[in-house]
Order: sequence, then C-alpha cells, then structure tokens
Amino acid sequence: MKGNIMKQAKKLSILAVLAFLLISIYISGCKTDNITDPSAQSDDEYLQSTALNSAFSTDPDDDDNLFATEISDFDANGAVFNSPIDSLLRWGRRVTNVNINTSISNSGDTMKNVIVTRTITGNFIIIGYVGGNLDSTVKPYTQEQKRLISFKRIGRNSRPRENWRVFQYSAIDGETKTPQTGKSNIVMSKIEFYKNNSLVLTLNGPDFTTNIFNARRFGGNGSMEVNRGDQVRIKVYATSNQSDTDIVSYHWARNSFGFHRESFVMTSQVPNGGSFDRTYEKEFNIYGNHHGGMNNAYISANTRSSLYDNSPSLFSSTYMGLPYRVRP
Repeated sequence: MKGNIMKQAKKLSILAVLAFLLISIYISGCKTDNITDPSAQSDDEYLQSTALNSAFSTDPDDDDNLFATEISDFDANGAVFNSPIDSLLRWGRRVTNVNINTSISNSGDTMKNVIVTRTITGNFIIIGYVGGNLDSTVKPYTQEQKRLISFKRIGRNSRPRENWRVFQYSAIDGETKTPQTGKSNIVMSKIEFYKNNSLVLTLNGPDFTTNIFNARRFGGNGSMEVNRGDQVRIKVYATSNQSDTDIVSYHWARNSFGFHRESFVMTSQVPNGGSFDRTYEKEFNIYGNHHGGMNNAYISANTRSSLYDNSPSLFSSTYMGLPYRVRP
C-alpha cells in the first residue's frame, strides 16, 4: 500500500514538472509571437521591414520582393567566370557586411516615402594569369547604393500590413566610396533598352534614383517586361576620365541558370576635354529557364585598372540597378 502511494506521488511529481514546462513553453511562444506579429508594429516599423525584407508577399511577381534581393542580385558571392577578356579569368565582389539606413517621411496622410541607403563592404576578387601563371588579387572596398520607395495607404485598420502597399520605387544608384569614388572617374548619363529591336525603356543618370516605377498593383508603369527568348540590346552612355577603355557589364539576377554577367563592347569614343564620351552595347536573349516575376538587374562600369592592376588602392566602380519583370 505504502509503495503504491509513493509510486502515485512520483507520477504526480513528474506530471507537475511536465505541466510547468509546457506552460513555460506556451508563455515563451506567446511572447515571441507578440514580437513578430505585424499588428505589434507601428506603421513606420512595418514599412521599414517591407522596404528591406519583403515583408508581406511570397509571390515572386510582387514588386516588394525586389528590395530584399538587392544585394544577392548583384555580385555578392565572389569571383565568377567572365567571357574571355585578355588574360582575365574571373572577377566579382564578395560581400562581407551590409549596413542599412532608412529615412521615412510623410506626404499627407495617404503616402509615406522611404529612402533606403545600403553601405556595403567586401572584397573585390580578381583571378587571372600573370606571366602565364594563375594569380589572384583581393581589393577591400566600400560601396553605397540608394533606392527610394513610396507606400500608399489602402486602409485604416489596426494591422499596418492591411493599411499600406508599395506604390512606387526608383532604380538603384550606386558607386564605390573606397578605395576610390566611382563617379569621380566614370559617370553613366543614360541607358537605353531595346526589346526585339524596339526601344522600350530609357533611364537617365547620373542619379538613377530619379527614374521611378509604379508597382503592379498601381498600374505597373515604367519597368521593363520581357518574355523568355526575347532579344534584348542595351546601350550605355558614359563619360570617363580614363585613357584606357572601361569595363562595362550587365549583371543578371543570380538563379538556376548559373550565368551571372555579360560584358559590353565599346562602340564609340569621342574626346571631351580631358575625358571621353563613350558608348557601350550588348545584345543577348532572355534564357528559357529564367525565373519568372520581378528581378533586379545591374549595370556596372569599372575602370580598367580595377581589374588589370593588382594594387588594392585601385578599384573604382559606378553602377545602377533596374527592375524588370519576366512574364510567367
């Protein structure tokens, strides 16, 4: 009898411990949910989250998905294969840190504007042949890119995600800050996009954030739309203070196709004081297994010494990013 009582007491003790643990887990879970629940955020906190992390949609065709992939859609994982240019084999950026600053302002009660500035640090990696021997160079760098995003009020509820949607956003404007300032050497003034031999989009610099696009929900005006298999030709107008030809490239969004960059060919050069006005062109087809939906593409212009001189003090790049939609 006494043994049975002791066994029952032991069981009750174990049950009490289990109950305490379950209650603790439940309370902890509730606290976590309260932190991540969008209803616990202010309007500005929610807009900031969306501008950085694509907070409300998993649909790849929704425009808000552009913002979270800004870094990965450019060179972010180191040197990748390049179409042959002399003895250069691979080159690219490896991102090591991203610092993000946001500034939010109101336009009346129905619009909010967010300026997103990303300061990116990393290593510019070059792999090529020197005197017939395979060699590599690493150049630490800092670059800064900016994009403007506007949100439009669609409701007045307690949950911010039910009140705001992406209305407009700009192209991306960027340049290296160290070891050299990009636009002190190369300035891109205009970029033209042709689809199947017809001009479909013109973006004006030197500040490419002045080019504004409407989100799909609000008409989708301005961004380039392509089908798989379409022929695309891009023409870049740039002014450079470099006597050597600059390296201009188109950067694909990184995806299952694996190819990430196309090199432009210089098609004209006119002296302009101590500088040169140059045009660069590239033609290619949208490949058949390109991911559908919204993507970021980038065009970069690097000084030739950035790639062909192994001095870490020589890396100067100016670049811009544009949205484009691949139809499903």
